[in-house]
Amino acid sequence: NQKGLIGRIAASYRQAFSGLPRDVWLLSAVTFVNRCGTMVVPFLVLYLTKAMGYSAAGAGRVLGLYGLGALAGSYLGGRLSDRISPQRVLLLSLSLSGVAFFLLAHLRHPIAIATAVFTLAVLSESFRPALATALVEASSPGERSRSFVLNRLAINLGMSFGPAMGGFLALHNYHWLFWVDGATSLLAAAILAKAFHADRLRATPPAPATAVAASPWSDGPFLALSILMVLYGLVFFQLIGAFPLTLRDRFGLAENWIGISLAVNTLVIVLFEMVLVHSLRRRDPYRVIGLGSLLMCLGFALLPLGTGRLFVIFTVLVWTVGEMLSLALVSGVVAERAGEASQGRYMGIHSVSFSVAFVLAPLGGTWVYQRFGAEVLWYGCGVLGLFLWGAFS
Repeated sequence: NQKGLIGRIAASYRQAFSGLPRDVWLLSAVTFVNRCGTMVVPFLVLYLTKAMGYSAAGAGRVLGLYGLGALAGSYLGGRLSDRISPQRVLLLSLSLSGVAFFLLAHLRHPIAIATAVFTLAVLSESFRPALATALVEASSPGERSRSFVLNRLAINLGMSFGPAMGGFLALHNYHWLFWVDGATSLLAAAILAKAFHADRLRATPPAPATAVAASPWSDGPFLALSILMVLYGLVFFQLIGAFPLTLRDRFGLAENWIGISLAVNTLVIVLFEMVLVHSLRRRDPYRVIGLGSLLMCLGFALLPLGTGRLFVIFTVLVWTVGEMLSLALVSGVVAERAGEASQGRYMGIHSVSFSVAFVLAPLGGTWVYQRFGAEVLWYGCGVLGLFLWGAFS
């Protein structure tokens, strides 16, 4: 019986991963290498408050600037992906952001730091819509959801290393975070150039003659979905704002334990997300996204109710399940709404919705945290989760 159970589990994993195109695996490999070095953004609020002397609200304003840059980068990356090869946009994003990480490590003046953070965000966040467009182009319509889930697996497998290692490096020298993040960006760019070759990176893909370029701005249901994802992101992006501050101030966790907590999230996603999403492929995606949104918000809303490291891990597991049920599906939903000639624009606006949340979440979250306390912030996240559940369902 035990062997039979193990065999069925192994068969479900093989079925979930089999048949995906080679380019999807190559893009996921590039994503994995890039995310292995993701250290700066998860620890930026701690770097600014601990190493650079910023207040919590001041650090939140810098993160808000990153969000503004991400907003511009998301839109720019989407537009360029419809005009030139999305692989070329990926190459430019990885190469230039790698250099930007190195430069940011040496800046001390607040204006210089703010300018560099904004520029870094424009460069690095143009990666997201370009990657989504490349994945859509590499996949048939029936494979797109699995392609996005495989790429999320690569993201989270890399993030299992990045923040965890970043937490330990930060205990010794915060500058290591910038150097490693920059180096892995450049390494990912080199792998992309090797995998897709110069001719494909230079190519400008012509739109099919029969394709009609739909405008995402005239697609009402898509715009409604984008607004809901902004609200979703207001909670989710507390991960880079009030969440690490809460773990430090309320739970007394050092940087290494904060990194371990984030690594639990990514490890669970790596192990279970593909099979979970594959098992739910016949369910109404909007209802699944609604349930996931509720659980994601609930995980954060639980934070004021307990103490200790194990309780932190429990809350991480709750919002991780919610993340798997929501973010794993929403990109596939967007891809299905977009026409073949408009994938970049749709993915760009989809990324913009998260970038708007990236602007507002750290600004609002750190302000509420400092002015009213952690309880008001996290319970408010729970209320927002109830609204999202009802809106999607």
